[in-house]
Amino acid sequence: MDNVGYTALTRQSGLMREMQIVANNIANAATTGFRQEGLIFAEHVKRMEDGPSLSMASADVRMTSTVQGGLRQTGGALDLAIEGDGFFLVETPKGVRLTRAGAFAFSATGDLVTPDGFRVLDAGGAPVFVPPDAADLGVAADGTISGDGRPLAQIGLVMPTDSIGLLREDGVMFRSENGVEPAIGGRILQGYLEGANVDPIGQIARMIEVQRAYEMGQSFLDAENERLRTAMQTFISTR
Repeated sequence: MDNVGYTALTRQSGLMREMQIVANNIANAATTGFRQEGLIFAEHVKRMEDGPSLSMASADVRMTSTVQGGLRQTGGALDLAIEGDGFFLVETPKGVRLTRAGAFAFSATGDLVTPDGFRVLDAGGAPVFVPPDAADLGVAADGTISGDGRPLAQIGLVMPTDSIGLLREDGVMFRSENGVEPAIGGRILQGYLEGANVDPIGQIARMIEVQRAYEMGQSFLDAENERLRTAMQTFISTR
């Protein structure tokens, strides 16, 4: 296959991946704490010793949007939203993960947990524990949980050390490859949940653009295939 074919095929592959990402964004437009995702395209050119250079496109780097999602008031004592920068720390069977989804509850033993039963951690990586008999719970902007007029625990609020190393594991859970550090400027709001930061109209428009680009690329590949087939038939008939 010539350079033109390689370039077109790798571009088509990237467009397919972007279409999947855009569709996933739209499907999660109503998911609490969901972060919109995008795809970065790049072109790689290699000089060949015995012929023209080889060009290939790639779309392997995923980019997570840091735009603030809309805040919805629920009044729930353990519904927590982050305004500004930061993530909650969560302990999962695969290790510590980050999330913006703050619909929490207490376990039977008093640990603060996610709907999946994963324990929420403080800034030091220890589970957030509140005595079951504590009353009048309040959560301050810095994550301090108080009950009966005294501080009981503090929810961790962190940022990935390197934003490029923030990898999505599912809809609302992320893994930080290079560790975390305390978040500066973010604050926790009690009685609120953060919605998805997806722009549905923009994503639908992007889906249409990607579909048209893919169809154009497919038309080019079909035309190139027909050109090569005609050339081969002409060559064989003239022998």
